Amino acid sequence: MIAQLSAVGFALACLATPALAASPADSYPSRPVRFIVPLPPGGSPDTIARTIAQGLPWPHQVVVDNRTSGGRILAADLVAKSAPDGQTWFLTTDNIIVVIPHLGPTPYHPLEDFTPVTQTAIFQFLLVVHPSVPAKSAKDLVALAKARPGTLNYASSGVGSAQHLGTELLRHLTGIEMTHVPYKGAAPALADLLPGRVHVFIGAANQLLPQVKEGRLRLLASAGAKRLAMLPDVPTIAESGVPGYHHDVWSGVLMPAKVPAAIVAKASRDIAAVLNAPGIKAKLAAQGIDVVTSSPQALGKLIRDDYERWGKVVRAAGIRAE
Repeated sequence: MIAQLSAVGFALACLATPALAASPADSYPSRPVRFIVPLPPGGSPDTIARTIAQGLPWPHQVVVDNRTSGGRILAADLVAKSAPDGQTWFLTTDNIIVVIPHLGPTPYHPLEDFTPVTQTAIFQFLLVVHPSVPAKSAKDLVALAKARPGTLNYASSGVGSAQHLGTELLRHLTGIEMTHVPYKGAAPALADLLPGRVHVFIGAANQLLPQVKEGRLRLLASAGAKRLAMLPDVPTIAESGVPGYHHDVWSGVLMPAKVPAAIVAKASRDIAAVLNAPGIKAKLAAQGIDVVTSSPQALGKLIRDDYERWGKVVRAAGIRAE
């Protein structure tokens, strides 16, 4: 009798083992994934999100949802307050998660309310001036701004934008004075830069290079930590006399806090496989988008480090949300 009970118990244990060993990732995703993009269609972040959504070989769709009404803060908060089941994603750019919270109160905490999944890209930024500005390098521009404090102005896509923070970092490291002229987006900023109504701009390479090639803008330096592969002869701002400068504008995928690690790992691995496919990587590079993927842990460290770094710049410049 004991032997029979032992045999029954062993059989039940064997039946139970697969259920106990099952991972949440085994049935993930169980329905379409909602991929929140807090920017309009057509820009580089949207391109990244749609590339991922179209490339994942999953049984359920990843549906891109461009949430532009109410600003980027509301989109981020929507994700932060979603269920921690991995069914809601957020395509963040660095300023949304590490800059905006320094400009004023936000309903989400960037270090506590999200689960990092993977970095996705670095967007190549350049330092340019209108040809009327007598500067041929970043070093020249700094010298000119010091000789004529407050006479040069610089454009941005708005307070707290990547363009704004990139130039404020330059000011922070060099002590130069330039007047900030914020616009509602890069397109209107560029429209005033081309005729010389504003003088200086740090912006996306894919928007600026056509104007540089036509001689309508002068390229001084690249803004990232290293030279761009497409512009190997163009020095970085750091190489041009501003040591410590680097403005690598990045994007990444986040989920709400407390999503199971197995789900996060699967999404991270599969997203990286899509973006690192040779054809996809080359196609995005031609648009000024460098694919850079990472582990969830590495993205978490990047967020923490940049949150601290940009907090110092925002406080030093006295930048507040408008």
